[in-house]
Amino acid sequence: MTSAETEEKQPTVLEQMGGVSGMLYSSLPVVIFVIVNFATKNLMAAIISALVAAVVIGVALAIRKGTIQPAISAVFGVGIAAFIAYKTGEAKGFFLFGIWQSVVYGGAFLLSIILRWPLAGVIWTFLNGRDRSWRSDKATVRDYDIATFVWALVFFARFVVQRWLYEEDQVGWLAVARLGMGYPLMAIALVATVWAVRRADKRLKAAEEAREAETAAEEVLARTADDLLTPDMDELQRVVEKESRDKSRD
Repeated sequence: MTSAETEEKQPTVLEQMGGVSGMLYSSLPVVIFVIVNFATKNLMAAIISALVAAVVIGVALAIRKGTIQPAISAVFGVGIAAFIAYKTGEAKGFFLFGIWQSVVYGGAFLLSIILRWPLAGVIWTFLNGRDRSWRSDKATVRDYDIATFVWALVFFARFVVQRWLYEEDQVGWLAVARLGMGYPLMAIALVATVWAVRRADKRLKAAEEAREAETAAEEVLARTADDLLTPDMDELQRVVEKESRDKSRD
């Protein structure tokens, strides 16, 4: 199997995120929480409904993928959100974990730029099984810095808007912001990441081709020098025989 065929069979970023169905599934517990809370005015009923939805989705994903990891991931975030809502006794507490999670992620992405390990590049290469040769190219690191900064802006935008809605006790709009500023904004950040990846791949491929051409040229020069320094024994034998014949005639 060629490397090109292997590359074609690699999962896309959308597939790595669970595909369109995975994105929809992950949004359902939030929607169910808001709907049940609005309809019943009962926080516990909303919490239980969201948890049940998360468990059902987790089990469905586990059966489809053949591993329990999706189930754990599906339940974990909803479980923490439900626990905070239960402890605060307010429906808006369901969104508090996600709000502070956004500011932590945004800070991590900014810090990675300062440390010269832009997370957009680190995460992309990890997900796609690439090496870290891109870090030796300053222009590539700069491109990944830009993509990483876009991710940081996405997370900080989520924090600012949702924190304001939290303070205003706007539970319904919190759900809208949670969903509307989720995958749509992530899509923008992914576009920036793909832009950086394509530029990096093109630049690194050109550098690799230049190194291969240089190596090939050095091999040709080495063979030429070897030919010049190594005598042609057949030709030398003919010269000796000719000289011998010339001497015998004399």
